[in-house]
Amino acid sequence: MLFTAVEAAEVGTMKIERVTSPGGIEAWLSKSHANPLIALRFAFRGGASQDPPGKEGLAYFVSAMMDEGAGPLDSVTFQERAEELAMRMDFDASRDVMLGSLQTLSENKDEVFDLMRLVLSEPRFDEDAIERVRAQILASLKFDENDPETVAALAWDRLAFQHHPYGRPIKGTKDSIASITRADLEDYVRRVYARDKLLISAVGDIDGATLGKELDRMFGALPATSELVPVAEATPPLGPTREVIQMDVPQSVAQFGHKGIGRKDEDFIPAYVLNYIIGGGGFSSRLMEEVREKRGLAYSVYSNLYPYEHGAVFIGNVATKNEAVGQSLQVIEDELKRLAEQGPTEQEFEDGKAYLTGAYALRFETSSSIANQLLWIQIEDLGIDYVNKRNVLVDAVKMDDIKRVAKRLIEADRLITTIVGKPVSPPVVPAGAPG
Repeated sequence: MLFTAVEAAEVGTMKIERVTSPGGIEAWLSKSHANPLIALRFAFRGGASQDPPGKEGLAYFVSAMMDEGAGPLDSVTFQERAEELAMRMDFDASRDVMLGSLQTLSENKDEVFDLMRLVLSEPRFDEDAIERVRAQILASLKFDENDPETVAALAWDRLAFQHHPYGRPIKGTKDSIASITRADLEDYVRRVYARDKLLISAVGDIDGATLGKELDRMFGALPATSELVPVAEATPPLGPTREVIQMDVPQSVAQFGHKGIGRKDEDFIPAYVLNYIIGGGGFSSRLMEEVREKRGLAYSVYSNLYPYEHGAVFIGNVATKNEAVGQSLQVIEDELKRLAEQGPTEQEFEDGKAYLTGAYALRFETSSSIANQLLWIQIEDLGIDYVNKRNVLVDAVKMDDIKRVAKRLIEADRLITTIVGKPVSPPVVPAGAPG
């Protein structure tokens, strides 16, 4: 089902309405009656961080079960009816939130919204569906065992977050997935699916009054308050720490990084611009230029900021020939040090800001992408006016801000690094450093 675009030129003046249902449930709405389509995005705070020890992957398991029948409808009947209605529904578990999406033709909204009510309030969790989904997750985990990038990422999380919930695999392990019962699934929904931690965005062919009534229909039967376990702040240790995991593959993958800068930190926007320059800008980034274009050492190299709710990290990734791992990582460290000491060039700075402001409108091309952006603005608590002020914030970044934040963020000689493959002469951890 295709959800058509809101004109990109309107992003800077997008009207977002705060809707409160008769029952007190709030949502952000961007109306567009150009097409008979409605996109809904919602999130419950909690996510995989609410998985009990030994039950890693529980939130992920729950997310995979949400279209497997609800109320009087078993899995087959539910999915057949959803297909007949051209309804698209998805759930996904991230570290901090359980995400949900719903897309429908506006003429089908009454039955589609009623199906969503059943999904949220009366999930069936039938034993045959549980075992089928369990087998699918176990097969996926088996595949992940042979994917170098996934293995490197999981190892990095373990080293960086250690005993914190962020150090556990979101999809779980073979043992933890095997141990999850129907009672575990039901308990997660009972604890997490509640109105006090619910965030909602809606886009498309629906007005505020109608949306308010539908919010109560879909979400009104949920418990008023959640039962979330408090999550401590994560404090990734500084390296240098390196771990090599042997895998018989023709190229190695390395993930590197350390603590980052939080989303509500006043330095986040300068750090965001800086990351684009470092490795977030594809072929225009410094690392791509130095590692791939100039030296031909890597197939890909990139970096990202991950401002999780309870601990931010800066992470990069490089895929390279086994014999080029050490040299690639050395070039990366050298460039990170250079950026920390000198900052970017004026050209890198101006090009980075121009791209980030110009490309922002591309995040708002469809009803679904608009709803997704509005939801994440709520998750990150940036304010209902953020869409209209975001580019102003990027434009306001000065070179002095970038240089200051580069010195604050980058610690090139203190990286946590995981390497998966058969690296030839991988870089050695300095004597006395953890490894």
